[in-house]
Amino acid sequence: MRTAYKCRAYPDPEQAATFGRTFGCVRLVWNKTLAERHRAWHTDRKHTSYRETDAALTAWKKTQDLAFLNEVSSVPLQQALRHQHTAFAHFFAGRARYPRYKTRTCRQSAHYTRSAFRMKDGRLWMAKTRAPLALVWSFPDVDLAVLNPTMVVISRDPDGRWYVTFAVDTDTDTDEPAPLQAAGQQIGIDLGVKDFAVTSDGGRIANPRHLERKARNLARYQRRMARCQRGSRNRRKAKTKVAGAHRKVRNARTDFLHRTSTGIVRGADVIVVEDLAVANMVRNRRLARAISDCGWGEFRRMLEYKAERAGRTLIVIDRWYPSSKTCSHCGHLLAELSLSTRHWTCPGCRTRHDRDINAAKNILAAGRAVARGDPGEVCGADVRRQGPSLPQSAVKQKHPRREP
Repeated sequence: MRTAYKCRAYPDPEQAATFGRTFGCVRLVWNKTLAERHRAWHTDRKHTSYRETDAALTAWKKTQDLAFLNEVSSVPLQQALRHQHTAFAHFFAGRARYPRYKTRTCRQSAHYTRSAFRMKDGRLWMAKTRAPLALVWSFPDVDLAVLNPTMVVISRDPDGRWYVTFAVDTDTDTDEPAPLQAAGQQIGIDLGVKDFAVTSDGGRIANPRHLERKARNLARYQRRMARCQRGSRNRRKAKTKVAGAHRKVRNARTDFLHRTSTGIVRGADVIVVEDLAVANMVRNRRLARAISDCGWGEFRRMLEYKAERAGRTLIVIDRWYPSSKTCSHCGHLLAELSLSTRHWTCPGCRTRHDRDINAAKNILAAGRAVARGDPGEVCGADVRRQGPSLPQSAVKQKHPRREP
C-alpha cells in the first residue's frame, strides 16, 4: 500500500524558476505526445506505445527548437509519458475519459523518482537545484529524517501556493498501523443533501454546505475578474483571488469529510453504505451543485482506506436496492415514493417512518445479508425496535431489481 504526505513548500526564487520551467516542459511534452497519439490513431489507426513516445522525446531533445528540454530534469518528462500511457490504458478499459490537454492556468505538477531527488537528515534536495527545499512538516507522528519516499511530487496550485508530496510504499507489516479495538457496533449510512448522512441508530450529520456559504464571496471575485481585460496583470491577480476562494471551500470540505469518516470508522466495526452513481446524479441541473458540494465519492474513498487500516469491515450494497421504499419493520415495499415525501406510514404494519432513518436501517440490514451470503434477506426488522411492541421477525422476500 502507498501512503502520501502532502505539506506546504516554500521554494526560493531560483528554485521557483527551475520548477516553473519544469512545469512548462512537462506540459509541452504531454500536449505534444497527446497530439501525436491523436494524429497516429485518426490517420493510420495505429496505437502508440510508451517505447515510441520515449524515443520521440529523445529525438525532440536533439532538435534546435526543443533543445531547452535538456535544461530540466529528464525524470518528470519521462513520468509524464508514463502517466499518459496509463491514462490511455484506463480510457480503453472504460474506467476513465479521454485524456485532455494541459493548460498553464490549472494546477501544475512534476513527479520525481528516486534518481531525481535526495534526502538527508530530513532535508530535501531536488534535481537541478543547489539548495534544499524549505518545507513545513505537518505530521508529528512521522519522523521526516527516517522517511524513505519512492516519489516526490512538486506542485503549484492556481492561487500560487507550492506543495510537496512524499509517496511512501508501506508493504511491510511493521509499517502498517495497528487495528483499532472492537467498538461492538454496526452502522448503516444513508447519504443525502439535506442531511449529509443519517445513520441507522438515528444519528444525523448536518450538511455544512461549504460552497453555498462561500458563494457570495466567490461571485464577487468572479465579477471582478470578468471586468478585467484578458491577458492583463489585473486579471491575473483577480484570477488568483478566485482560485484562493475555491481553495478555502475545498479545504473546508476535505476537513469535514476527514473528521466525519474518521469518527464513523472509530465508532463502528461494520459500516454499510450504498453504491451511489454520483456521475449520473449530477446530471440533474437542479441538484448538481448541491450534490457536488457534498463530496460523496471522496467520502466513500476515505471510508475504504481508513476502514482497511483500522481493521474495520466496509460493505457496499447495490445502488438499485430500494432502501427508502422498504419498511424496516415488516419488509413491505411501496410501489412509489416521491422525493418530497420525508415521512410515510407503512400500509402493512402501520409503522410511521422517517424516510432517511428507515433507509439507513434497511441499508444496514442489506449489508448484514450480503455478509451472510443471503442477499434475499434485506428488510431491517431487527435493526432497531419500533414503538412499544417488540419487533416482528423479518419477512424474507426478494425485491425486483432494476437493471442499469
